[in-house]
Amino acid sequence: MKTLIIAEAGVNHNGKISIAKKLIKIAAKSGADIVKFQTFTAKNTHTKNAKKTNYLKKSTNKKQSFYSVIKNLELSAKDQIKLKKECRLNKIEFLSTAFDIDSIKLVNRIGVKRFKIPSGEINNLPYLRFIGQFNKKIILSTGMSSFQEIQKAIKILINSGTNKKKITVLQCNTEYPTPYHDVNLRVMEVIRKKLKVDVGYSDHTSGIETPIAAVALGAKIIEKHFTISRKMIGPDHSASIEPDELGAMIKSIRNIEKTLGKGIKKLTTSEHKNLKNVRKSIVAKTNIKKGEKFSEKNITVKRPAKGLSPMKWDSVIGKISKKNYKIDNFIKI
Repeated sequence: MKTLIIAEAGVNHNGKISIAKKLIKIAAKSGADIVKFQTFTAKNTHTKNAKKTNYLKKSTNKKQSFYSVIKNLELSAKDQIKLKKECRLNKIEFLSTAFDIDSIKLVNRIGVKRFKIPSGEINNLPYLRFIGQFNKKIILSTGMSSFQEIQKAIKILINSGTNKKKITVLQCNTEYPTPYHDVNLRVMEVIRKKLKVDVGYSDHTSGIETPIAAVALGAKIIEKHFTISRKMIGPDHSASIEPDELGAMIKSIRNIEKTLGKGIKKLTTSEHKNLKNVRKSIVAKTNIKKGEKFSEKNITVKRPAKGLSPMKWDSVIGKISKKNYKIDNFIKI
C-alpha cells in the first residue's frame, strides 16, 4: 500500500495566511498526500504563566511569553476555511491538529477526513472521549508516552465509538530536533503486533533518512515538519526541512515503496534477460573422446547457461561420452 505522507506545516505560517498558502503549494508540488496545520486558541490550551520548552527558548524571542507566542500563531475559522479551499485547488488533503475540544468541533465542522491527536493529548481523557465519538480515522502520535499509555488511549477511543481499524499509531519523539539514538523505529513493530493496529512515524530529526527507513520498516503514515526556510523566525522553522528536502524525502519514499515488493521470491522480468549470461553450464574441461568416461578431470562448470545445468553434475559424472568434445563444448547426456 502507498504510504500516506503528511507534510506538517504546523505553525510555520507565523500566523499569516499568505505564508500558509505558500506552504500548501510547496506540499502539493512535492507530492505529499496531506498538508497539516494546527488549530488552537491560546486561552483554551495554555495558562498565561506556562513555561517554554528548551527548544522554544532557542527559537523564539526570550522576552516573549509562551502564551504570547501561541496567541500570535492562531488561525481563525475563516482562515482555515480558506486554507481548505486552497488545498482543494492544489489537489492535496487539508488536515489540522486540534489541541482542544472547541478546536475539534471546528475542524470537524470544516470537514477533515481524519483527526490527528498530538502527543501532548494522549493522556487527556475528555479530549480522547470527545474525538472518539466521531468514528473517523485517527492518527495518534505517541511522543513522551509509555506503551501502557498508548494502550489506554486506544481503549478510550474505541469505547467512545471509534472502530479500532481506523486508528494508526505513530512512533514519535518530541525533542526538536530528535537525537538519532532516541528515535527507536523498531518499536513500531512491537506496537503493531501487540496492539493490532497500523503504525507510522512522526519525525523530528534534522534529516530525511529516518522517515525513509521507517517506510522500509512498515510505516503506513509519515509525518514531517517543513518550512519555506529554516532562517525564518518562529518556533518550529529551525527543526523543519526545506522544500527541496521535502521533495527528496517523498521521492525516496516512493522509490522505497517500489522496492518492498510482495514478499514472494521469484525471477523478475528485469533480471530474466541476465539468467543465461550469469548462470553456468557443464562444459568440457579438456578434449574428450567418444567412449571416454566423464569425470572431474575432464568436465567443469562455466558461463553461459546454454547447456546442462550444474545441478545435474552428479548424474553426468561416470557416464560414457557418446561423442567427441572439444574444450568448452557443452556436455550433453
